[in-house]
Amino acid sequence: MFTGIIETTGEVVASNLIDSNLFLQIKSNISEELKIDQSVAHNGICLTVTHTESNTHTVCAVPETMQKTTIRHWCVGDTINLERCMRIHDRLDGHIVQGHVDTIARCIERKDHGDYWNFIFSIPDEFAGLIVEKGSIAINGISLTCFNITNTSFEVAIIPYTYEHTNFKTLNDYATVNIEFDILGKYVARNLVLAGKAI
Repeated sequence: MFTGIIETTGEVVASNLIDSNLFLQIKSNISEELKIDQSVAHNGICLTVTHTESNTHTVCAVPETMQKTTIRHWCVGDTINLERCMRIHDRLDGHIVQGHVDTIARCIERKDHGDYWNFIFSIPDEFAGLIVEKGSIAINGISLTCFNITNTSFEVAIIPYTYEHTNFKTLNDYATVNIEFDILGKYVARNLVLAGKAI
């Protein structure tokens, strides 16, 4: 479980497709502290550390992960948001994030206001019921509040700290991001579907 508060960023330094699995080597200032089998969110994707060496660590993505996230498009040199799993006694500064990506969204507009930025993202309309005005959403693992919601888009505001300490500063129009909707909303939606079937 994660909180959506990004701890640091890392850089993809190697990418290798071996059989059906993608192995990525990430360089970061927390890599040397990680342990094999530890779960770490990479751009919001919960991945298991399979190897550590000095200031790098390696993770593996299976075909399911490659199909449903942006990981298949990551290239050497890309900046990745990193968050280690939360500890039970920590404050929950963001919201409950599982690291299970629901879909990919595309940035359709970036507004630079000088001291803050607004980003508008498009999403498939099948997910419209999972997003609410002023609700929580995880974008590349970052806990954010969404507004100006339609059935196919939403907007977020990015403060300077988030802009400088995450890979939001690398996002331009048409960039794709990983989206995880609020788990509480997903449970409510699922139960409404089941209740409807019961009727």
